[in-house]
Amino acid sequence: MAAGKYQNRIELLQGTLDMLILQTLCWGTQHGYGIAQAIRAGSRETLHVETGSLYPALHRLEKQGWILSEWKTSENKQRAKYYKLTPSGRKQLAGEVSRWNQLTTAISGLLGGEPA
Repeated sequence: MAAGKYQNRIELLQGTLDMLILQTLCWGTQHGYGIAQAIRAGSRETLHVETGSLYPALHRLEKQGWILSEWKTSENKQRAKYYKLTPSGRKQLAGEVSRWNQLTTAISGLLGGEPA
């Protein structure tokens, strides 16, 4: 891989990706490609989730009981696995968002603050 190609790309940590997937599913049931598109659109094209990261995360979240999946026919008349958030997933998301807000506040304080 050429270093320049990915210089401006933001790599997502596993926990952050999980939080983004859960948030996307708060908006409604969605298949994997739709989740990736929602994250891309919601981040104004800044965050691009590759399938090699997305599908293992979806399997991990399902194993945790935070999402459920069901095979359905997509808008394009193709068979697709659709995911939806569980009540446990909503609770997990609330905790993750709280921790995220604490983290970003702490980092903002360091970046914008004066040295002690």
